[in-house]
Amino acid sequence: MEEIQSQSDNYRSSSSSASSPASRVPSSNFFYLRKPGSLRQPISFEDSPDWGDTDVDAHVEERGDSIDATATPASPSLSKLNSGSLPSPPLPEGAVITRKIAGASIVWKDLTVTIKGKRKYSDRVVKSSNGYALPGTMTVIMGPAKSGKSTLLRTLAGRLNDNTKIYGEIFVNGVKSRLPYGSYGYVERETTLIGSLTVREFLYYSSLLQLPGFFCQKKSAVEDAIIAMSLGDYANKLIGGHCYMKGLPKGERRRVSIARELVTRPHIVFIDEPLYHLDSVSALLMMVTLKKLASTGCTLIFTIYQSSTEVFGLFDRICLLSNGNTLFFGETLSCLQHFSNAGFPCPIMQSPSDHFLRAINTDFDRIIAMCKNWQDDQGDFSSVNMDTAVAIRTLEATYISSADAASVQTMIQRLTEKEGPFIKRKGKASNATRIVVLTWRSLLIMSREWKYYWLRLILYMILTLCIGTVFSGLRHSLSSVMTRVAAVFVFISFNSLLGFAGVPALLKEIKIYGSEQSNRHSGAIVFLIGQLLASIPFLFLISISSSLVFYFLVGLKDEFRLLMYFVLNFFMCLLVNEGLILAVVSVWRDVYWSNLSLVSIHVIMMLSAGYFRTRNALPGPVWVYPISYIAFHTYSIQGLLENEYLETSFAVGQVRSISGYQAIESGYNISLDSSAKWKNLLVLFLMAVAYRILSFVFLQFGFRNNSSVCRVFRCNKNTNSAR
Repeated sequence: MEEIQSQSDNYRSSSSSASSPASRVPSSNFFYLRKPGSLRQPISFEDSPDWGDTDVDAHVEERGDSIDATATPASPSLSKLNSGSLPSPPLPEGAVITRKIAGASIVWKDLTVTIKGKRKYSDRVVKSSNGYALPGTMTVIMGPAKSGKSTLLRTLAGRLNDNTKIYGEIFVNGVKSRLPYGSYGYVERETTLIGSLTVREFLYYSSLLQLPGFFCQKKSAVEDAIIAMSLGDYANKLIGGHCYMKGLPKGERRRVSIARELVTRPHIVFIDEPLYHLDSVSALLMMVTLKKLASTGCTLIFTIYQSSTEVFGLFDRICLLSNGNTLFFGETLSCLQHFSNAGFPCPIMQSPSDHFLRAINTDFDRIIAMCKNWQDDQGDFSSVNMDTAVAIRTLEATYISSADAASVQTMIQRLTEKEGPFIKRKGKASNATRIVVLTWRSLLIMSREWKYYWLRLILYMILTLCIGTVFSGLRHSLSSVMTRVAAVFVFISFNSLLGFAGVPALLKEIKIYGSEQSNRHSGAIVFLIGQLLASIPFLFLISISSSLVFYFLVGLKDEFRLLMYFVLNFFMCLLVNEGLILAVVSVWRDVYWSNLSLVSIHVIMMLSAGYFRTRNALPGPVWVYPISYIAFHTYSIQGLLENEYLETSFAVGQVRSISGYQAIESGYNISLDSSAKWKNLLVLFLMAVAYRILSFVFLQFGFRNNSSVCRVFRCNKNTNSAR
């Protein structure tokens, strides 16, 4: 930390001398004025270094699994801080040194990205951007909100949606190609972690989903990722979150999400806002950790909105964007000279990133307009007259004609004229392995998180006890037939409604799936099969415990085969209900709208289930077909009543008796066929399969084309997330 602090002090001393004293703006002013008439007059420096053209040579050598890239800047004052030469924090005695990673160079040339809008592809988010990133360095994409940072990062990683078009060229090690599987890692701005797992368990299951081979090799990759992200003190601690009062701090959780992408030992790591929701201390620790990761040879590219002076001094290169335009690309300290040449010098004791963003962020125009109407004691605010649009045009024009832009073009030409080492596609785990891993992981999560199924089990038992005691004491008589029908209807319907308690858990599983699917760690079929296999034991436990309580409290026929059919029928009912909930949650991915939709669907199904009015008496074709035929309550209740009454007769007087079918047909439609109850069970099974097929369609369509399903059906979706 002492070395990093000394480098940061070095940087502050250099940045403080980036402008002459005569041209500096007092640090007490909140806004900064551009010197009049300085558009074509570069600012002179009294105590600044000689800012010549930067001459960078990239030397790529194959040494086992490492690639070394060295940059030789012309200015000696920049050689210590830039080009990946900033020393990593000293390791304690006995610490394990992280193995070297084979990095890769990536170049983007004349890159333009358009998003489909009202006029087809009319909205340009990134405009003619040029840049590069070398192994062992950290390249940051900086800019205000909606400047195109995330879009540029996603474009380089090949993760844009179908509603975008890309113009330009992207080279990886001098070859125009997309990054193959396993060669890169991408970390979203907000990632979903599994709180009931420890850090080591979470990374281990992630490695099982991503990597082929033996378990010992995957454990080695997990330990390397833990060391690389300095998570040794938290490796055996629960991540926390959903069902826990306290979990890991935000900084450590962010490092866990990055470590998940490091188990494949990628050549390039893309990170969207690594300092998102982190305080200043956590942000500095994060950047020191990433600097240490870059020193192993990995290529790091990430976006950032704002940073402190210490964090800013750790960057190697910066790409500054505003409204999709590139205002600067080059070494970090050269950006200060660029702003000075354009007439916007950075004041003393001011963070450079703050200065950059205040100069190019159009949102400050509203504040400036308000400040013009104010007068303080010295009248400082009355002179605020900076126009952000003019500043952006000035900075862009200055950069286009600068030596920095020429050096970028020269470097791009050098990196693309000769092909480097070919990046091979890494192997991945088979679908069968992924199904087993997801099933076992889901079983572990369900057993640990008491809100997942254990709370639902308690609620089911309480509800069943209530229903059973209300309808207890019924005898096998003709007068109790309709009361038993009501008891079965209430039991099936109310327990189906109670299944809504699983919406938050299923929503969290879908978010985890979305995070893993975006990096191709999982798939829709693998996820659905794993979730189904993991939920079967818990659903069967709920069905057998609730069925036994209800069966004997109400006093249904005391036969083992009839009891087993009752348990199996209720289990299939829960399985269908779980599939329906999964399908609805896959569409909305929101607790409120999912519960609202499920309540509406279940109420409509209950109305057409045959209890309030028999199916033959339902009005119109809509209620008869398709509503009454897609209501799983109908088939479950009908099967249970056929199981109870088809082989039963009731005495009427002393000489006459009627069958159970005759006793119930007037109040509920059942079939006289002895195999009818098994047909109803088969229909329930097919409905369980159909709902999961529907969930598969929603998951595939929703996560592949996020601009269609999610933005149409989800009201809380941020329509500008692509930017």
